[in-house]
Order: sequence, then C-alpha cells, then structure tokens
Amino acid sequence: MEERLFFEGLQALAASAFPKHCSYCGRVFATSQDFMRQTQSVRQDITGLKQSFDDDSVAIVEAYRNCLCGSTLMDFFTDRRDVTDAGARRRELFEKLLPHLQEKGMTMAAAREHLLALLRGQEKSGSIGR
Repeated sequence: MEERLFFEGLQALAASAFPKHCSYCGRVFATSQDFMRQTQSVRQDITGLKQSFDDDSVAIVEAYRNCLCGSTLMDFFTDRRDVTDAGARRRELFEKLLPHLQEKGMTMAAAREHLLALLRGQEKSGSIGR
C-alpha cells in the first residue's frame, strides 16, 4: 500500500519516454502508469527506488522494476517534494501530527489522508476522532 502511495507522489519526467518496451519479451508500456502497474518490485523487501539528480541538479527518482518476464527495467520520475525550508517544516509538522491524530482514534492511513487533504485545501471539518 505504501509503495502505491509513493508512486502516486511521483510524476513522469517526460511523456516522450513512452511507450517503453521490454527488450527481452517485447511487452509495451504505453504510459508511466502502465509501467508501474504492469511491473513488480525487484525484491519484496526494497522499493526499487533510488534518488538521483539530473544534469540541472533537479532531484529525480530512478524506479527499477521487473517486467513479468523477469527482466529488470528502469524509468526516471521527478520528485515533487518541496525541498525548501518551508517544505521541510511542513514535513516535520506532518510527522508530529500523525501520532496525535492516531491518539484521537484515527488509523495511520486515515490520519495521513486527512493531513494530505488539509494540505490540498480539502479540509473535512469534524472528522477527527469519529
């Protein structure tokens, strides 16, 4: 579940990278979403993601995935994380609020979704502790 949420937080670097195909079996991935859905983690105990930087020093994520035939494929995604001081403060506050919401009776997943909705301006008043 967390892996799916993480991938949703990534954005394709360039649509021109698709369609992508597996050089071993020929399977075609029309979009980055197809690539992520129709491939598997390289190993169950790791995400297969590696942070790197492009030529302009912009943070990117390299996603290593296995095609269903077993061949390892790789694609690049941008990391939409705000790397400013304000972004770091928001992440720190987010991490402090998660356990507080859990103490109020929310599951970790519900607390996370609630906080993300607040950040997007989609506040649902009165939903804490219900």
